[in-house]
Amino acid sequence: MLLYLHIPYCDSKCHYCSFNSYTDKFDTRPLYMRALTSQIRFELERFGAGAGSLETLFIGGGTPSTVMPALYEPIFQLLRHYLKEDAEITIEANPNSATKEWLQGMKRLGANRVSFGVQSFDAAKLKSLGRAHSPTQAISAIENAQTLGFEHISLDLIYNFRGDTQALLQKDIDMAFSLPIDHISAYELTIEADTPFAKSPTVRQEDEILARYVAESIISRGFVHYEISNFGSYQSRHNQGYWRLENYIGAGAGAVGFLNDTRYYPQTGIDAYIADPLVITEEKLTPEERLTERLFLGLRSQIGIAKSLLSSPMAQRADLLVSKGKLRFSKESYFNTDLFLADEIALYLLD
Repeated sequence: MLLYLHIPYCDSKCHYCSFNSYTDKFDTRPLYMRALTSQIRFELERFGAGAGSLETLFIGGGTPSTVMPALYEPIFQLLRHYLKEDAEITIEANPNSATKEWLQGMKRLGANRVSFGVQSFDAAKLKSLGRAHSPTQAISAIENAQTLGFEHISLDLIYNFRGDTQALLQKDIDMAFSLPIDHISAYELTIEADTPFAKSPTVRQEDEILARYVAESIISRGFVHYEISNFGSYQSRHNQGYWRLENYIGAGAGAVGFLNDTRYYPQTGIDAYIADPLVITEEKLTPEERLTERLFLGLRSQIGIAKSLLSSPMAQRADLLVSKGKLRFSKESYFNTDLFLADEIALYLLD
């Protein structure tokens, strides 16, 4: 079982961000964390969690590093009984707010993996993206995490922003690999509704060659391409749990939970969530919807698709793709040979 906690506070809103986050309401943080603790307690019971049943904990946002470690302490005390001894505990952080003291405090609570929202080491690109940190802050934050003994360190990069070239992205990748990381999430810029970039969609460039260049460059440095946007010598257990469609608790304003065939959506507004964190909307998934998700998730990653999930016509189409080298069949499962074609292959199988 997985647990995701959503921290909806940000010190600034990036021009491309559509996540549920707020750059105000900082005075509500103590009340929010108390409400979050209440929902977690409720969800642990709903999901039937027992001692050691939580494989992973992921604290995302928003920006978790805008909340001081002392406010996380009651949550970690509550979870101590439920977390596996070797649980992967990830915190997301922005370089400008992840001070050495903050990282030290989260490490003391039990975090063993940190994921930094770097996006680029190019100062001009960072400014254009609306990022609040500098390249120097990103480098310092990652080095501090290593010094403090974090077991696993990841960073995010964005590509196919207007003006991106192979040379610029290679500099970003070279800088990333000069640092003590074991994971990179490389995301293609997408234009989401109701973001500043939605008013100027030309900031995104369409360049499939550049996308493949980024992937090949990271792979050439020894990282495994284990999901369309994720690479590492270490592969996040939390991410893999999502792609296997395992049950996961989603706690916090704007989080999403999943249990068997039902999705759970807490309220998104901070004030409404604080007023009652147990107002949760439910969405029942049909068997067809669950199969569709398994196909898309399995083909976007190295998880693959069990043949037993497919109808006879779908299996025939999959076998045809195997004969053409588009899929690989091993141990009664189909695996994608080109993650960039995942969605097209899924749609073909579902046709």
